[in-house]
Amino acid sequence: MDVVTCSGLNKKFYYYQHQPRSLRDIFITLLHPKKKLRALEEWYALRSIDLTVARGETIAFVGHNGSGKSTLLKIIAGIYRATSGRVEVQGKVAPLLELGVGFHPDLTGKENVYLYASILGLRKREVDRLYGQMVEFADLEKFMGTPVKYYSSGMYARLGFSVAVFVNPDILLIDEVLSVGDVSFRSRCDEKIKEFQNRGKTILLVSHDLDTVAKTCTRAAWLAGGRMAMVGNVAEVIKGYQAGVTVAEDVPSI
Repeated sequence: MDVVTCSGLNKKFYYYQHQPRSLRDIFITLLHPKKKLRALEEWYALRSIDLTVARGETIAFVGHNGSGKSTLLKIIAGIYRATSGRVEVQGKVAPLLELGVGFHPDLTGKENVYLYASILGLRKREVDRLYGQMVEFADLEKFMGTPVKYYSSGMYARLGFSVAVFVNPDILLIDEVLSVGDVSFRSRCDEKIKEFQNRGKTILLVSHDLDTVAKTCTRAAWLAGGRMAMVGNVAEVIKGYQAGVTVAEDVPSI
């Protein structure tokens, strides 16, 4: 059964001609709405993406920075809307896409656990039941009363991953954030990912660590310039991507 289906997916962004650079410019923009930012030109972060992901698959997205990998995950997560095309997702999704996403910097670690878990669909009594396991997995017991704006990037990643996996999603989306964790945490993450795979969960992973991709994933997709260059066997996709890494892709990072 397919749990993610993308058909003819396109995502368009814009460059802007004018941005207010002074206090005077800001006032002019406020007083004269017609003088607000004007689009200089459009560009596509994704073009004509067709993809199906079956239940239980672990699929990696590889490609240069700016190739559209993160944009694709954000559309699947519902953070971005596609400009055109169709996206269908079956099941509960837990996105772990950027450090701090779903967290409020002025709230404590504990408060953010309840906030992020509620965003992912858990009720308070469910978070009450799982809270101890989340904190133990993240190994942040001493810091749960501290505002997360004082957390390191590794602490952010540990807490975010812990909440995401303990909400028991059907589909887990991961975008490079685990690369900031230490060796011990990475080991725990690897064990949790294997557990998810054994339970038939679906994982979509963006990574530049091709060794991890080769060891972890059942399929891979190579994006180049916003287009799907290759999808299939992990070893073959990695080989194709490595052969094309010297090809310049004139696509801005997003």
